[in-house]
Amino acid sequence: MSAPLLAVEDLTVTFATARGPIEAVRGVSFSVAPGERVGVAGRSGSGKTVSALSITGLLAPTARVSGTMRFAGGDAGGPRSRERRALRGRHIGMIFQDPLSSLNPTLTVGAQIAEPLRAHMHLSRAAARSQAVDLLGQVGLPDANRNVDEYPHRFSGGMRQRAMIAMALACEPTLVIADEPTTALDVTIQAQILELLVEQCEQRDTALLLITHDLGVLAGVAQRIVVMHEGRIVEEAAVDDLFRRPGHPYTAAMLADLALPRRTQADGGRRTPPLLEVTDLTKAFPIVRGEAVRRTVGAVRALDGVSLTVEEGRTLGIVGESGCGKSTLARCILRLVEPSSGGVSFAGRDVLDCDRRELRALRREMQMVFQDPFGSLDPRMTVQQILAEPLQIHGVARSRRARFKRVAELLAMVGLEPEHAARHPRAFSGGQRQRIGIARALATEPALLVLDEPVSSLDVTTRAQILALLEDLQARLGLSYVFVAHDLSLVRSISHRVAVMYLGRIVEIAGRDELFEHPEHPYTQALLSAVPVPDPVRERRRRRIALRGEVQAATVTARGCRFAPRCPRAQPRCTAEDPALLPTRADDHRAACFFPGPAAIHEEVA
Repeated sequence: MSAPLLAVEDLTVTFATARGPIEAVRGVSFSVAPGERVGVAGRSGSGKTVSALSITGLLAPTARVSGTMRFAGGDAGGPRSRERRALRGRHIGMIFQDPLSSLNPTLTVGAQIAEPLRAHMHLSRAAARSQAVDLLGQVGLPDANRNVDEYPHRFSGGMRQRAMIAMALACEPTLVIADEPTTALDVTIQAQILELLVEQCEQRDTALLLITHDLGVLAGVAQRIVVMHEGRIVEEAAVDDLFRRPGHPYTAAMLADLALPRRTQADGGRRTPPLLEVTDLTKAFPIVRGEAVRRTVGAVRALDGVSLTVEEGRTLGIVGESGCGKSTLARCILRLVEPSSGGVSFAGRDVLDCDRRELRALRREMQMVFQDPFGSLDPRMTVQQILAEPLQIHGVARSRRARFKRVAELLAMVGLEPEHAARHPRAFSGGQRQRIGIARALATEPALLVLDEPVSSLDVTTRAQILALLEDLQARLGLSYVFVAHDLSLVRSISHRVAVMYLGRIVEIAGRDELFEHPEHPYTQALLSAVPVPDPVRERRRRRIALRGEVQAATVTARGCRFAPRCPRAQPRCTAEDPALLPTRADDHRAACFFPGPAAIHEEVA
C-alpha cells in the first residue's frame, strides 16, 4: 500500500446558527491513495458535501472546523490558511453539482479555464487560452476553438459540466473532488460524464473523490466506498464487498432504496374510455435575434404532432432527455402554456376551447406537481395558507373551520402532522416540501395529476418514499397520473404505459413491461443501456450503446427523423422523410422508426 495522497483525521465541522451550534460532521477520518477512485455516499444531510468543502477550504465563515488534513505527506494547514488555498486549484480540482451557478456568467468559458492556469502555472494570456482550447477538446466539447469564447448560459447542462471538468483538470491536479456532478443530468449525459471522469483520471493518474447520494452511480466508478450518516462514517469497504455484503443497516437500506418497487400490474389489457386525450399537439417558440431591434428569425418546435391517451386510474410515464419537450407537453395539457395547434380533451371536454371561467373550473379536476417544491411554494405563506388557497379559489371549503379541517386531512393524506400547518416552507426538508406540493395539488379533489420531474432533486431514499406515496394515493383515490421524468428507473417503477420523447415527438410508446423488455427504437435502446446498474460486477461487464452528443433544438423547417444525426441505423430515407408512429410488435406498441428492431449492443451512436 502506498502512502495516502489525502489523509483526513478526526474532521469535525460545526455551524453557528440562531438556534445554536449544529454539528454537521462528527469525527470523520478517511484517506485516498494516489490514483485511487473513492466514493462518498449518503443521503441528503449526511455531511458528505460539508466534508468535501472543508477539504478545499470553501466552507462559509460561520463554520468552525477542527481536525487535521495531510496532503502528499505534508500538513495541509488550516481550512482557511494560505497552504489550503495554494492546494486548491493547483493540486486539488473541484467539480460542483450545478455548473451553471458555479461558473461566472459574466466571463467566457475559456477565460474561466485560463484563470487557474495563469494564477498557478503562470502562463501568458495567449498560452492559457491555447491550453483552454486543448482542455475543452480533451473533455469532448465540440468545436472547442469556437466554444472557448462562449458564455456559460449558451451551453447545455452536459456541456457546462464538461467545461467544469476541464477547469478542474487545468493545472493537472493529483486529486479531483466531484460533488454530485451528475445529479441534474439526463441518464445518457450522466453516463458520458462518468465515463469521461474515469477516463481523464486514469490517463493522468489522478485520484478521484466522487460524492453522491446514489450508490448506483458508484457501482461502475469507485474502487472503494465511504458511507456517511448523520455526520459520521458508518461503513467503509471495497466496492464489490460493500454491494455484496453491506455491513451496516444504513448501507443496506440505501441499497434497498435503489431497487425501486415495480407495479405488479402493468397495462393489463384494460380498454376503458380515456380520461385524457391529446391529439396532434404542437407548440412552436419564436427565435428572436438582435438587441436594439428585436426580430423573429425562425421558430423552435418544442412539440411536433404529439398524440397520447391516459385512462382513468392509470399512469402514463413520459421520458426523454432535457430539451425533448416533455415539460412543455405537461404545461400544454393544463394550458399553462398555450399550444400552437392540436387538441386536448379531458373527460370529454375540449380543454383548448374553454374560456377563462370554464378553464378555472376545469383546473379543479386537473392539477400539477412541480419539479422544485421550494420554488413552487410561496416562502411568505404558512402551509395552512398554501393549502387553503386553492380551497378558497375553487369554493371547496367555504368556511374557515371547513378549510382548517380539510388542511388537516390533506396533511395526514401525505404523511405529515397537523402541527406542520403553522410552519413556513423553509422549515421543511426537500421531501417534506414535495409532500406539501402534492397535498396542494390534491386539495381540490382532482381526477388527474400532471407531475413534472417531481422527485429529480431528491435523494434515493426520499424519492422512494414519494413514489410509494403516489402509488398509495392512486390506489385510494383512483387518480390518473402523467408522470414526467428523465430517469427511466423512476418511470418504470410507477407507470402503466411509457412514452419516449425526442425533440418534440413521441418516438416509442408501449405498456411498461413491453417497452422495457422489448424496446424497438434505437433511441429507447440507448437510454436503457445508459441506466446505472447497482451491481459493480455487472456494471463493469455490460456494454453500453454509447449515445454521443446532446439534444439539439428542432426548428420548424427541420426535415426527416429528428434522431437520424445520432442514429447508427440511419439511411438516406431517414434524413428525407418523417417516420410515423406505427405498430411494431403489437397494436399497443408503436415506434417512429423506419428500421425498428432489437438492439445490437455493440452499436455505438455517433
